[in-house]
Amino acid sequence: MNGAVFKTVSEPVRAGLGRFDSYTPPPVTEDGKLFFYKEFPHMIRDWVELNMTPGIGPRAAAKLLERFGSAEAVYRATRAELEQLRLPPEAVDTIIARDLLPRAEAEITAVKQLGGDILLLDDGVYPSSLREIYDPPIVLYVKGAWSDCLDRPCIGVVGSRRCSTYGQNAANMLARDLAERGVTVVSGFARGIDAAAHRGALEANGRTVAVLGTGIDEVYPREHKTLATEILDRGGALVSQFPLGTPPVSENFPYRNRIISGLSLGVVVVEAAENSGSLITARLAMEQNREVFAVPGNITSRNSFGTNYLIKGAGAKLVQQWQDIASELPQPVAASLLPPPFSERKNPVAERLAFVPEGLSPAETCVFKLLTPDSPAHVDWLFDKSKLPISELTAALLSLEIRELVRALPGRCFVRRL
Repeated sequence: MNGAVFKTVSEPVRAGLGRFDSYTPPPVTEDGKLFFYKEFPHMIRDWVELNMTPGIGPRAAAKLLERFGSAEAVYRATRAELEQLRLPPEAVDTIIARDLLPRAEAEITAVKQLGGDILLLDDGVYPSSLREIYDPPIVLYVKGAWSDCLDRPCIGVVGSRRCSTYGQNAANMLARDLAERGVTVVSGFARGIDAAAHRGALEANGRTVAVLGTGIDEVYPREHKTLATEILDRGGALVSQFPLGTPPVSENFPYRNRIISGLSLGVVVVEAAENSGSLITARLAMEQNREVFAVPGNITSRNSFGTNYLIKGAGAKLVQQWQDIASELPQPVAASLLPPPFSERKNPVAERLAFVPEGLSPAETCVFKLLTPDSPAHVDWLFDKSKLPISELTAALLSLEIRELVRALPGRCFVRRL
């Protein structure tokens, strides 16, 4: 795992004498092998049950683990010991009565049937980068090739749900360029920038991780069902801290944002309005000592307020291309991404815009050169500028769209795909 920093812990701490340390891997057996809780289902059950308990979030769970040392020990505590921690009364009642025990056992079975896994904060496969943050989630539900994805350098890409064509293209381009070089793209599976980032990684045949604000059995938004399937089929993963069946309620998404930044070496913000949730992710990334990047935007656009502020007043690095991100990562990671010697091209984006694919007809070439990635062109404007008959213009646009060189937008407008 990236940046794994583990401390030594003695067996009594694991036995429930307190002083829980979230940096610590599980104990080691006499033959030197890690002690995995997957061999002991009742231990998984205790952690899942604690994660389901009303009133027990990451912070309250951290207090319990600090005091008692393990989830198993929490359920051996007396009411007086629990009340000393000033937990909500309903949480104390639930822990003492173990009301959620049958539900936790059913949850473990359901996750297995779903093809998922449950990672515990106290086991050796929990993502080390997430383990390092303040109050990490005690349980992670994962599905797909999560280990392969999280063993690679991870970069978060987030932004507005109501994004512009410019923002969508920028997120897609950066995610694709990073994924081509072996970086896992982490995002929040929302409409707009998040979806563009996931799709950009998939276009490069790379890895992407969708962090959900629901259970891993729920797809939200509904129209992303195909995207979720494609992520899993092509070596990506779904991650959530929430139990199965958790609906997409608004209070879940700040928790989701903490996981996005916690899993990542840095977070790229592509378009964010003044009160955007993406700015919360950026703030969390800074608190977690992660790199923060921002793509500059139009100064008159509401969607650019957040990103431009991050660059101007919060110390975020301005990003125009993937090299801007790679150069700020830890030296071993940067060295593996940036080719030696570093390319001295003055403007790779401009070079890409000037490039015309081979095999285009004269009409297709004419139309392609008129289009840009960030300024939608109406078909009437293209008709006027190209001087092509309308039937020939329509055929050229259809051919370019089939070849995935242009994208059709609502209102009979078109943009070039980067």
